[in-house]
Amino acid sequence: MIFAAFIFDKLLFNHPLFNQMKGEIMQDNFLHEIEGLKTNLIKMASLVDEQVGKAGQALETGDKELCRGVKQKDLEIDAYDNLIQTQCENILALFQPVATDLRFIISAMMINNQLERCGDIAVNIAQRVKKVSEHHNLLIESKILEMGKQARGMVKNSIDAFVNSNIDLANNVLDNDEIVDKLNKESFKFLVAKMQTNSDLIEPCSHLIVLSRHIERLADHATNIAEDIIFYINAEVISHRKKLSKHPDMLENLS
Repeated sequence: MIFAAFIFDKLLFNHPLFNQMKGEIMQDNFLHEIEGLKTNLIKMASLVDEQVGKAGQALETGDKELCRGVKQKDLEIDAYDNLIQTQCENILALFQPVATDLRFIISAMMINNQLERCGDIAVNIAQRVKKVSEHHNLLIESKILEMGKQARGMVKNSIDAFVNSNIDLANNVLDNDEIVDKLNKESFKFLVAKMQTNSDLIEPCSHLIVLSRHIERLADHATNIAEDIIFYINAEVISHRKKLSKHPDMLENLS
């Protein structure tokens, strides 16, 4: 009887119909896990968008209550960061995805990291607002407010590009990064000149220089998200493209 049962199990598990059913169950489980991952990424992105928006409003208005709201959201974003990282690792281990599915998981891990950093930077901006709220005129003259609006728009567009798989929007984010970099350089020169001509402005201008650096980094992370989206959709790695294009021999030497 034991031998007969063994033969029956062997025949059953090797039957094409059984293997087909097993494959369909695995596929259903895989799609379920992917949808869950997408849902959590979108929830996290929504929180980050809200957090960055509040930090931007606090910068424009000097509202310290908004600054506290930004800090309170950070813990929830950190929790999503850990959850999404675990989801990605489990999907890789259990399903061993390939091609587009693999690119999505890799992109999700990278986007998750970029979103978490955007959340941290929003907190840094909110904390710096408390120190510069009495120098609103300098915020305007140094173009930091304009720079902040550009960076906020880039974060929002990078998130929308991810949610809608929109390549055009992702490319728009890449183009805007140069605008923020230019504003950052102009802001730095302006603030250094102010400190040289008026010693009373050394402390507030120092805070503003740090603030402009935070905003520039926020734009960089939005750019990284856009690059990750292009990698997922087009299977094209474009990170550091401009820098590497100036040194074509670098890639040749590496290969």
